[in-house]
Amino acid sequence: MKNIATHRNIGISAHIDSGKTTLTERILYYTKRIHAIHEVRGKDGVGATMDSMELERERGITIQSAATFASWTHTKSGEADTINIIDTPGHVDFTIEVERSLRVLDGAILVLTGVEGVQSQSITVDRQMRRYHVPRVVFVNKCDRSGANPLRVAVMLKEKLNHKPCVMQIPIGLEDQLKGVVDLVEMKAYYFEGANGDDMIEKEIPAELVDQAQEYREKLVDCCADYNDEIMKKAMEGMYGVDEIDKDLIKKTIREATISLEITPVFMGSAHKNIGIQKLLDGVVDYLPNPTEVENKALDIDNNEAEVVLKSEDAEPLVCYAFKLVNDRYGQLTYIRVYQGTIKKGDMITNMATTKKVSVGRLVRMHADEMVDITEAGAGDIVALFGIDCASGTTFTDGKNHYNMTSMHVPNPVIELVIEAKNRDDLDNMSKALNRFTKEDPTFQVEVNKESGETIIKGMGELHLDVYIERMRREYKVDVQTGAPQVAYRETITRSSKFDYTHKKQTGGSGQYAKVVGEMRPMAVEGDSEKVYNFVNSVVGGRIPKEYIPSCDKGFQSCMEAGSLIGFPVVGIEMDVQDGAFHPVDSSDMAFQVAARMAFREAFAKAGAQILEPIMKVEIQTPTEFQGSVVGNVSQRRGTIAGTNEELGMTTITAEVPLSEMFGYATDLRSMTQGKAEFTMEFCKYSPVPKNIQEELIKKYGDKAGARA
Repeated sequence: MKNIATHRNIGISAHIDSGKTTLTERILYYTKRIHAIHEVRGKDGVGATMDSMELERERGITIQSAATFASWTHTKSGEADTINIIDTPGHVDFTIEVERSLRVLDGAILVLTGVEGVQSQSITVDRQMRRYHVPRVVFVNKCDRSGANPLRVAVMLKEKLNHKPCVMQIPIGLEDQLKGVVDLVEMKAYYFEGANGDDMIEKEIPAELVDQAQEYREKLVDCCADYNDEIMKKAMEGMYGVDEIDKDLIKKTIREATISLEITPVFMGSAHKNIGIQKLLDGVVDYLPNPTEVENKALDIDNNEAEVVLKSEDAEPLVCYAFKLVNDRYGQLTYIRVYQGTIKKGDMITNMATTKKVSVGRLVRMHADEMVDITEAGAGDIVALFGIDCASGTTFTDGKNHYNMTSMHVPNPVIELVIEAKNRDDLDNMSKALNRFTKEDPTFQVEVNKESGETIIKGMGELHLDVYIERMRREYKVDVQTGAPQVAYRETITRSSKFDYTHKKQTGGSGQYAKVVGEMRPMAVEGDSEKVYNFVNSVVGGRIPKEYIPSCDKGFQSCMEAGSLIGFPVVGIEMDVQDGAFHPVDSSDMAFQVAARMAFREAFAKAGAQILEPIMKVEIQTPTEFQGSVVGNVSQRRGTIAGTNEELGMTTITAEVPLSEMFGYATDLRSMTQGKAEFTMEFCKYSPVPKNIQEELIKKYGDKAGARA
């Protein structure tokens, strides 16, 4: 029977290029999960274990989160612990990978660099950790680099992320002189020797660091004193020594405060130079929670979705959550986190989204892209099912309980591209690729514009869409071309206009005859302008028979589909039929439809036609220091500022900006704000375009309008 108290489910998250994947490689090496260290963009051509995708190795970045498992024997207690690890991307474009990983993890390592410290994506990742109440330890990496100052980074944690840092170590040397760390709990120096830092040597603290170690030891004890009365008492008496305060009591206090998100232990070292990793692993075991110490809740479908606290025990009814999907040529691989109960190969489990039962054919543990077959998994395990069809965010149970886990946060896409296959023979493969990618990644969305017929892909940034386009080329052999999507313009009128049109046609036998007289009037375009059309029947005395009135309405509505200016749909028009004439033999439904269409075009040409453009409500959250640049850029894009609100160093700017000016905005905003700002936008209203832009649009789309007419 496994001991769940020795399990840790952790993620490794940080700003791009902070060394997450390099750190994971070292963790796998020291836990003997791998036997040789390979670098990101390695010269040996192998690449880091967790960057299994060819694109990741070429670009030197993590694109997909990757899961693995390892066993670590604590260097002091000698206790063996199982650690499930998920290495996540750092680039903001792949934020869903971080989001879905943190959704199922119990703890995390937040990696910061010793030089830059807290960066833009560090802020985003920290916000995600808070969303899911994930306790974390901080590892200040790259302390071997020029300008590194890990103790200053601890101060930044407090200033920029509002953490209460608890410095657990001080470095022995810095930059190219980095040799090891001083453990402030043990008050011992640790050096990492051997070819890959395999040998951790314990020594006395160097004489030149004794005073600094004592200073930070006192800070560590003072930090613990806030959470433990016994430590508080000893601190007030000036007792800070190793012999005066029980080390286990300090560790227990730090652990409890870390799990309750009150303090953040800070470790330091250099993953690249193999310094400090073993002590970090000890810290993961000492201070991050096991599955029983985290409260996970489900919603009871049978009881009005009342919250139920799950128990991390193998004997309980099964509840597990599918948080990530990967489709390949062999089928779908579904990553799951088991919250309670046991899942075995051959079991029948229930998909709570569809209520269908499915059989567990193959159960595996993942080591990057390698699979290790297992026969069962219990509470707290992160494993994968093979060959089960489901959506991301699906809850599975054994059918005894009807529970659903709460869903993960999925950010809205911020960039769009039109995509089309260069070769018509590739359309089938392109469709397969798009179906697969949208199933795997909730932030990658596809839609077909019903007006233009264009296929539009949406994502979190240019790199995000670039990666999927490149994957289409490599994995599906589809060559595609991209462009900016077409803006959904509208046409309307500015004044009333009379119409009087007679349709008369004689072609041997029965002819065609219909006459319509009336007025075209503008209507206010508000809200969803797609529906702004009104038909008024003012005909009296049977001048047009009742059966032909709907024909007039039908003819007018057919003209609403495309205006004569640029060929886009017409909105904001009221058609009032006041008079007309008919012929007892030659009048027909078709004749009145044709008469209505021609009357519409005649009146539209005299009614001061105007082009409308969609205006978006844009909400931008930016650090206050960049407010001036952001506001200036919005003005350049023909935007109007509706309001600003400042809180905790962040300014929220609300503006109304034409959609045509928002293409490429995500990239520009990141450049202006060092990647620290975010924005959302939604449709607000339609508004007339300026005269000069109307003339440009008529030149651009005039041919389309003529063709539609």
